[in-house]
Amino acid sequence: QVQVVESGGGLVQPGGSLRLSCTASGSTFSINVMGWYRQAPGKQREFVATITSGGSTNYRDSVKGRFTISRDNAKNTVYLQMNSLSPEDTALYYCNANRVLPTPRTYWGQGTQVTVSS
Repeated sequence: QVQVVESGGGLVQPGGSLRLSCTASGSTFSINVMGWYRQAPGKQREFVATITSGGSTNYRDSVKGRFTISRDNAKNTVYLQMNSLSPEDTALYYCNANRVLPTPRTYWGQGTQVTVSS
């Protein structure tokens, strides 16, 4: 019922910036929390940031002060502005969208690759 699509990934040099976008479409009327996660090769997927429909945010400690999550509720779109990127940020970045009604459910995007390298 809900499709989630990420975009904006790419290759960037250390110290550079990228802005990721994620749009949820379909039956999005009850989407409340959206978030970003990432997974590096051979590693477990990890939490990056989340944002509620009311604008409350959470970040993992390693990205605080560098990454900013925001959303446009009218467009059902969430963004991740990433600054001061380092090679340790290299990963496949996934977006998810969570709904409560009619039943609780989580939807995941296909991922967008972020590579930080000189």
